Amino acid sequence: MSLALPGRCLLAWLLLPGAAWAAVPAPPASLPTVVSEARRALSLDLERSQIGFEVRSRLGQRIEGVFPHFEGRVEVLSDGRHQVHLKMFTRTVEIPGKERYTGWMRGPEFFDAGHYPFVEFDSLPYWPETVERGGEIEGRLTLRGVSHPESLKVEKAECARPGYDCDVVSRGTVQRGRYGMDSWQLALSDRVTFVLRARLSEAAKP
Repeated sequence: MSLALPGRCLLAWLLLPGAAWAAVPAPPASLPTVVSEARRALSLDLERSQIGFEVRSRLGQRIEGVFPHFEGRVEVLSDGRHQVHLKMFTRTVEIPGKERYTGWMRGPEFFDAGHYPFVEFDSLPYWPETVERGGEIEGRLTLRGVSHPESLKVEKAECARPGYDCDVVSRGTVQRGRYGMDSWQLALSDRVTFVLRARLSEAAKP
């Protein structure tokens, strides 16, 4: 799959120095309080899980990146609901095969890995049927020191034991301008889509 950006015009935009910015954290929106205690935790299988992201140019070209290093767990709460916690490390984020774009993604105009070494998503509790049937998982995304409520849209599972016999596939689209990533608005869309393909490392409980 080619990740090249089309045309000299777009490349010129990517090589321009970004305008100065100051990421001002928005006041945190209220989210319901979690009252159930975790009964046990399931870890993501780091070898078989993948976390990446997509951003499109204004000409419609899709640019795909990956987080080679990440952590994740699913807590099973005492009332039977689940809660997911994800941490993605920005210092190793990359656009495969595109060294220049990789440097830009790690730089101050996008993830700013020097100041903000990870991106985090902490979900609200959800019922496990959401993973089986598909649906939305609400939570809070923290990116570049700014937090906003966001959601993951989970695709309907393709097997009876999602996370063990098949991937749990989910996507979450955010507006990068809300997190201070507002450079090159004429070249790139404001939307960034995070893509998670998750497998669990612990054996399924009977």
